Amino acid sequence: MRFATLDLSGPYRHVFTLMTPGALQVADPFHLVKLANTKLDECRRRVQNETLGRRGYKADPPYRCRRLLTKAEERLSEDGREKPMGLLRAGDPRGDVATMWHAKEAVRELYSHDDPELALEWVTQLGHDLQDGDYPPEAHSLGRTLIRWRHEIAAWHEAHVSNGPTEGTNNLLERVKRAAFGFQCFRNYRVRTLLYAGRPNWSLLHSVVPR
Repeated sequence: MRFATLDLSGPYRHVFTLMTPGALQVADPFHLVKLANTKLDECRRRVQNETLGRRGYKADPPYRCRRLLTKAEERLSEDGREKPMGLLRAGDPRGDVATMWHAKEAVRELYSHDDPELALEWVTQLGHDLQDGDYPPEAHSLGRTLIRWRHEIAAWHEAHVSNGPTEGTNNLLERVKRAAFGFQCFRNYRVRTLLYAGRPNWSLLHSVVPR
């Protein structure tokens, strides 16, 4: 095995190291961007609670822009780009949420090129920059994760692989299980999954004679 793709999980990394010692470990881009968006949302909710002393209501500026903040910047229109910034100016007094939005976009920008050495330098510098004392605690947490996983993150620029197919298979299995409200017999679970995927193993279906 040449490459091993994983999410940002320490136990998974340990297992991969033991079971596939010769494989280059690659951090999946989806999980890294998802983490950056999660930290952004955590910051928004913290600022909301500190500013108003409660969870967000639909009329509150930070809450109103929560979905726009997680969108890719290039997917925002001119008005769509100005709206969240205007709402943050009204509900983000210290600029913590705006800082995390820029950090999220910096993480996304990491995947705009294919140079592994530049990527390693980029993610290392970004991780250290986010440790700045003036930045919010969510930025510090994100920065520590970037430092811990910098080699696996930069490895994507060499491998260009992801665990998307595996995630798709897991999603299919979960959908089958939910539709059946669970299974007590693994054989039935396997048969239902094969049927759902469109590639049934007829040898498992003794009551059905294939034509």
